[in-house]
Amino acid sequence: MEPQDFIAISEELIPTGQGGPNRSCLRRAVSTTYYALFHCLAHSCADTLIGGSSAVRKTNAWILTYRALNHGFAKQRCRDENGLGQFPLEIRGFAETFARMQESRHRADYAPDEVLQKSEVIRSIQEAKAAIRNFEGKSLAERRAFAAYILFKGRD
Repeated sequence: MEPQDFIAISEELIPTGQGGPNRSCLRRAVSTTYYALFHCLAHSCADTLIGGSSAVRKTNAWILTYRALNHGFAKQRCRDENGLGQFPLEIRGFAETFARMQESRHRADYAPDEVLQKSEVIRSIQEAKAAIRNFEGKSLAERRAFAAYILFKGRD
């Protein structure tokens, strides 16, 4: 599951040209955009902590690490300004986008009265693409530190 594939699906759900888009397509685009961020982060956690070769990605350890990412805990960590202060701006930006898009996904998926605007959905997709690109451009060490932060609860 590649983040770029989720982004491509989100973009395909937004009609080009004149006319109003299908409301369900806009909702699905928002949800799918969040999952691009989620799978980007899950992929990074597994690659940085276990390894990123094609052989390693088939191991139980890699799959377990990939699946260890918890939506709620990740959002909580992405909202913790004190904890995020140790990371570069690009990672903090990814965290902010991740948390905001998770909230948008919840509204799109579960709030029947939520009204989405095509322009807002397009802007969200563009922000997610930029956040992923900036996040993936950071060093292995920086992404590894973020993986540990996002997966593991610290002790007080």
